[in-house]
Amino acid sequence: MIRFVVLYLLLVQFIGYSQDKFLNEKPPVFPNCDSVAIDSLQHCFDRNVFNRIYDNFKVPQKVLDEQYKGRMVVLFEVDKTGAFKVIYVDAFYNELKEEARRVFKTFPKITPGTYNGNSTFKQYSIPIQIPLVKQTPITQDLAKEKEMAKFETAAQQEFDSVRKSLVPYSNKRFTSELNIQFIHSDYARFDRAMNLLGTNSHTASKPFLYSDVSKYYDFEAENKRLQKDTKTWAGKKLWNEHLVQVQGKDYWFTIDPIFDLQVGKDTDADFNSTYNNTRGFVVQGGLGKKFNFYSAVFESQGRFADYVNRYAESLKAFGPDPAIIPGRGIAKRFKTDSYDYPVAEAYLSYSPAKFLNIQFGHGKNFIGDGYRSLLLSDVTSPHPFLKLNTKFWKIKYTNTFMWMKDVRDEVVEDKAFLTKYVANHYLSWNVSKRFNLGLFESVLWTNSNDRGFDINYLNPIIFYRAIEFETGQGAGNALLGASAKYKFSDNVNAYGQFILDEFSLSDIKGGDKSWKNKYGYQLGVKYYNAFKVDNLFLQLEYNRIRPYTYSHNTIVLNYAHNNQTLAHLWGANFSELVLIGRYRLDRWFADAKFIFGNRGLDYNDGTDNFSYGGDIYRDYNERPFDTGVEIGQGIKTRSFYANLQAGYLINPASNLKLFTDITVRNFNPNATTTSTFDNNTVWFNFGLRTDLFNWYFDF
Repeated sequence: MIRFVVLYLLLVQFIGYSQDKFLNEKPPVFPNCDSVAIDSLQHCFDRNVFNRIYDNFKVPQKVLDEQYKGRMVVLFEVDKTGAFKVIYVDAFYNELKEEARRVFKTFPKITPGTYNGNSTFKQYSIPIQIPLVKQTPITQDLAKEKEMAKFETAAQQEFDSVRKSLVPYSNKRFTSELNIQFIHSDYARFDRAMNLLGTNSHTASKPFLYSDVSKYYDFEAENKRLQKDTKTWAGKKLWNEHLVQVQGKDYWFTIDPIFDLQVGKDTDADFNSTYNNTRGFVVQGGLGKKFNFYSAVFESQGRFADYVNRYAESLKAFGPDPAIIPGRGIAKRFKTDSYDYPVAEAYLSYSPAKFLNIQFGHGKNFIGDGYRSLLLSDVTSPHPFLKLNTKFWKIKYTNTFMWMKDVRDEVVEDKAFLTKYVANHYLSWNVSKRFNLGLFESVLWTNSNDRGFDINYLNPIIFYRAIEFETGQGAGNALLGASAKYKFSDNVNAYGQFILDEFSLSDIKGGDKSWKNKYGYQLGVKYYNAFKVDNLFLQLEYNRIRPYTYSHNTIVLNYAHNNQTLAHLWGANFSELVLIGRYRLDRWFADAKFIFGNRGLDYNDGTDNFSYGGDIYRDYNERPFDTGVEIGQGIKTRSFYANLQAGYLINPASNLKLFTDITVRNFNPNATTTSTFDNNTVWFNFGLRTDLFNWYFDF
């Protein structure tokens, strides 16, 4: 019975819809059309009109004498009473016009057209062939013609209306949901403004959004201060503006070329020069106030200092390609001793509410207030990620989900790189005006048992350690961490990090330096407007990580991607002191960096093949002993790295810089192997660069 009721309701609905569709508008009706189906009424009307014209129309003698052949058009109406009235006749002869009017006066009154059941005017046009011939009766509804003409006119004017809707470009990027490109030296510009006493900012999770930083730093004022006084189009594009900048009522976008053109000399190398040749473009923009997009494509060839080339080749992935350029990606051979390494980065940024920003893209992220990060760094290659930033009260909560690759020969399956996944939580809490506390948790897992991206880790507020325990000992590798920052004044603050990979309280109490105590820490201090010199920034940082931190006994569950670590680029088993100074004056800039380090490396000489804890890709069960584990064990290596750079900001819109620098690197192990030996490098370099990311050559 229910089926019949449903069928009945469907039929009633269909019949009602059909009647509404056809009875909503009805053409005028001649008497002989009363019995015609409703969908044939218009055709019956057309046929009656034409038949009456054909039977009554007399072609004037003048038209016949001149043997005219052509067409005339009659515009007429049927009013609310059903009477016919000629509105206009388009014809070559006046005699034809008069004859048309005479014929229509002979038309009888008929039932008028209706709309929603009410009588209405209907206007039509009909073509008449001269000499008169029997033709298919077709009239054109003028109301519909006018409606169509309106749409056609609007369509034809659409392109011009878009062009006319453009407004002067107004740097909407400065308050947008776009990322400020993460470059350490550039972030120093506004670092002090975000760390003033009393601010409720969160400075560890990077890159920052323009909309967040613009609350503390006036990008518009800075941009006006840096503008050069130039009137020509070429001058504006070179010194002040984006190459292409377009803005409408609810959208904007810019397009800029990318250049990284460098040439240099490594005094320790047996080749003549170093170089980098990068070309590309970057597109960024916004749709509405909450949605932004960014895309950058790089095509590069290069040959670097000898120690960089050797390091790049030590990172080599499975397959024929000879190297992985640190921080960039897999490189194929270019000519005989250079590399070709294309890179693409892009993301979408959407803020559906003031407290939430969502990003999905291909790039890198960073957690920390220091030059290095022990939690999540940007030293590795770009990778896919999904990031959620949630802000409320004194809290900022960052969830980052990442898709990584292990590209080593021993883990490749069917010639495809192995995929692994990382999920991070980072909670930043401004405890007071001076003190910030951060809590970090991360888990890394692979596609074991074909589980793919494990749904257990999609929960943004769950504790990963508990999930790791539930899914099995070898199912994932979890890390815990913390960060802290204390503001002594507007110009001085201290910061730190702690990373915990594995912890055994009993072994710590035992005092035997167990390998299980896998942890590291960072301590640092920043000094803004140092010694009362405006825009002089100084930074001191110490990093120390015990052996075997970030490694795992399962071959792929190390905290790394593309043969590069996700934290400190030295891996583990080291201590390091970093000194940094930065200074800016208008468009001029200068940076100095000094790094002193002690590291422990593996021998891998066929006799001693133990893992001493520095290479995080190795199984920590390959260790030579369980106790007495110290930082620097293995090949004890002292290293020194210094870089001095100075330059000029050519275009602040695209961040195009002219620069020159010198790098001095001393690498002194206490034993020599095929891959570890004394190396002293002096590398001179100068070039033109669109500065969009951090280069790290201090390994």
